[in-house]
Amino acid sequence: MALRIAEGGLDDPRVVALLETHVARARAETAVGSAHALDVSGLKRPEIRFWTVLDDGGPLGTAALRRIDATHGEVKSMFVADAARRTGAGSAVLRHLLAEAKTMGLARVSLETGSWAYFAPARAFYAAHGFVACGPFEGYGPDPNSVFMTRAL
Repeated sequence: MALRIAEGGLDDPRVVALLETHVARARAETAVGSAHALDVSGLKRPEIRFWTVLDDGGPLGTAALRRIDATHGEVKSMFVADAARRTGAGSAVLRHLLAEAKTMGLARVSLETGSWAYFAPARAFYAAHGFVACGPFEGYGPDPNSVFMTRAL
């Protein structure tokens, strides 16, 4: 599998379908009022950069980076299709996002994910990539349904 990571993709119906799957699953597995996954319109904001990970068969996953301030960013809409899990696609796009964050001058990248069992693989994935638990950051408050993680660049 030859992976490529391309900036953009929010106008590709196949990417939109991946994002719709991500948002639907995240919201189904999260308490009302605690789901923070962004839909396509939320990802089109100017402070957000978006990437698609692809192979010859099409899009496999997505990742977005929201600039919070001059030195802090947030991972958003990190998702890999079921068929592409455990292939390295998620790690590849996360490494790309972190490299871009450094290029943008960010010193830290944080994220919010769920505390429920459904999100345990995501928490393990981020921990394996150097993210550690932290408190709520800009835009979030304490929530027993959320886990906050951060990584210094």
